Amino acid sequence: MAIELGRRERKKEQTRRLIFEVAARLFGQKGFDAVTVAQVAAAADVSEPTVFNYFPTKEDLFFGGMTFFEEELLRAVRERPAGESVIAAFSGPVVDGCRGLNDPAHAEVIARAARLINGSEALRVREREIAAGYTRRLAEQIAEEAGRSPEDAEAWGVASALMGVQRALVLYVRTRVLAGDRGRPLAASARSQANRAFARLEHGFAGYCVASPRGRKEVVK
Repeated sequence: MAIELGRRERKKEQTRRLIFEVAARLFGQKGFDAVTVAQVAAAADVSEPTVFNYFPTKEDLFFGGMTFFEEELLRAVRERPAGESVIAAFSGPVVDGCRGLNDPAHAEVIARAARLINGSEALRVREREIAAGYTRRLAEQIAEEAGRSPEDAEAWGVASALMGVQRALVLYVRTRVLAGDRGRPLAASARSQANRAFARLEHGFAGYCVASPRGRKEVVK
């Protein structure tokens, strides 16, 4: 029975990824607004209800890749080995993901997506909603592990900081690819940004940007 359930789950995940990949290709070719869910369903050889079973809205279709990665981050934290911190588990996939930016083709995909997002208020709103939802899930996951209530402020603070770094890195990469950065320099700068930001979380905020006697802020590196 467990084997059969495992097969079903794998089949569902394969279908979900197929639908997303087809949608991503169509969005890239025609633009977000010009593509209908019916067209995605036809191209993926599934029914419209099947598409909506996996992606409740067209915006969710667009952000399928984002949700796949956010789920990977939650899983990395949930399944981390004994002795590994939440920050180490979370930051690992983020930093490792920077390697994909060595491929200029990957940057082109990001650039196309960034242009579509910049041109659509609906996409920008949905992206914020998705990020907020995964921040909540991470906070609740951390709180449960610590034996605290789901609204525990410390768990929410940690989750918000971690997700904040990840989302800030997404914005940084989008900005750089739209400015023309590609290949190894892009990957190296993104990795540096991620490492510095996560190191700041690891070391704490106490010594960061302390006000000087004249009111100027001193950033501790």
